[in-house]
Amino acid sequence: MPSNDAASPVPAGEAPDLHYRDRIAVVEPYGVDAIPDSERHGKPVSQFFIWFAAGMNFPIMVLGFVASGFGLSLTSAVTAIIGGSLLGAVLMGVFSRMGGRLGVAQQIQARGPLGFFGNFIPVAYVNVFAGIGWAAVTVILGGQALKALAPGIPYWLGTLVLVVLQLVVAVFGYNMIHYLERILAVVLFFGFVMITVVSVSRGWTGSFQSNPHASGWIGGTGGWITFAGYFLSFLIAWWPFASDYSRYLPDSNRVNRATGIWTFAGNFLSLSWLGIAGALLGNSAASGESPIEALDRLTGPFHIPALLVILISSFSQNFLNVYGGAISVQTLRIPISRRTAVTAICAVAYAISLWADEGFEAKFKTFLFLGAYLIAPFGAVLLLDYALGHRRDRSRIAELYDSRRILEWGFVAWVVGAAVSALFWNLSFYVGPMAKAHPEWGDLSYFVGFGVAAIVFVLTYRLPPLWHREKPVFDDPAVKAAEVKSKARAS
Repeated sequence: MPSNDAASPVPAGEAPDLHYRDRIAVVEPYGVDAIPDSERHGKPVSQFFIWFAAGMNFPIMVLGFVASGFGLSLTSAVTAIIGGSLLGAVLMGVFSRMGGRLGVAQQIQARGPLGFFGNFIPVAYVNVFAGIGWAAVTVILGGQALKALAPGIPYWLGTLVLVVLQLVVAVFGYNMIHYLERILAVVLFFGFVMITVVSVSRGWTGSFQSNPHASGWIGGTGGWITFAGYFLSFLIAWWPFASDYSRYLPDSNRVNRATGIWTFAGNFLSLSWLGIAGALLGNSAASGESPIEALDRLTGPFHIPALLVILISSFSQNFLNVYGGAISVQTLRIPISRRTAVTAICAVAYAISLWADEGFEAKFKTFLFLGAYLIAPFGAVLLLDYALGHRRDRSRIAELYDSRRILEWGFVAWVVGAAVSALFWNLSFYVGPMAKAHPEWGDLSYFVGFGVAAIVFVLTYRLPPLWHREKPVFDDPAVKAAEVKSKARAS
């Protein structure tokens, strides 16, 4: 039921009440619609479980694993992990609150500052790319764990089974995902406690010091900034999807505050914990040993349950990756159902997992950084539009479905932010001129992209619309309903 302290009236053009409520074994009937108040349900603590479970994932340990490669001391590695996780988690909390307030997916919210079609490019490249890519990353690690557990099962078959199971859950949608993530959060908590205690106790060699002779050494400060950026970039990759898992929550000031706090806590605790555990694991690894191999060796007699935990953790993250990717596909107005979109994403992710299994770590880092470089300015525009552009006003939700709004100034802010940040990019196939000239600065791309996009947005958001049409390109029920209400009030 609608809360009595909702921030504003029910918006025009909401989707009809389809009586989904909190039913679990029912396929979610809503796509990228604005969720009606009658369908708002759940508690803010659900955001802790869903994000804690998503963070309880071996890719986080893989990120921590490379601390020794930068030559960082234990103190520097730990503070960098906490710093990057803290900043990313705070902003995740804000994005999650936006979903509870508006009842709209994050990618649809971006139509506000970027325009209906201006939003297509970042959604098509960044969000769909991120959903597919992260699904592939997690499938690869799950497949590697399964192969270590059961060498007789071919890698291609093991990963295929994982993908099919994840596909089924993503088709059922929001309620099923939240239900399973609550269970996985508890299971993975105990599983990673076991992994952390066993691997650290068996591999602990004492606190490690900075090592200027390390292969990735770029100085203490530059290494700290770059390493902190690893954990920040992991959460930046979630920014375009945060609202997707809070948009059914009741819209009230109390619920929204709690939503932000629980989202922050789930992300910060999981990333900090597994990042530090990964750094300790990397310091104990033998030369040339992969993270999976190091884990397998250091957990000794517990290596089978440890690998089983890694396998299970692939589900907690990929439920979100596949579901969020499907919402992104629907945001592009491609006339397919979520079921079809989920199937397509899983098929592509599966194909990528077969290709990217060799040399996984290098490909993983390139994928992670490239996505985060482009999402950081996207996130700045989205946040400022909500804070300064009055996007929190629910009566304006119909604007998000109005295809007459071709381009808005936020699109310019995103493009400029991404372009300027490219000067600082540090990828395996491209190093920006500023990064090349000053490697000792570390990777500043996220901060530059976010800051420049924020400045451009502040300078332009009050300007007249950039490009609107008189007639809509797509007829949308939300826009029509808003127009009917407006005419009725005028008469």
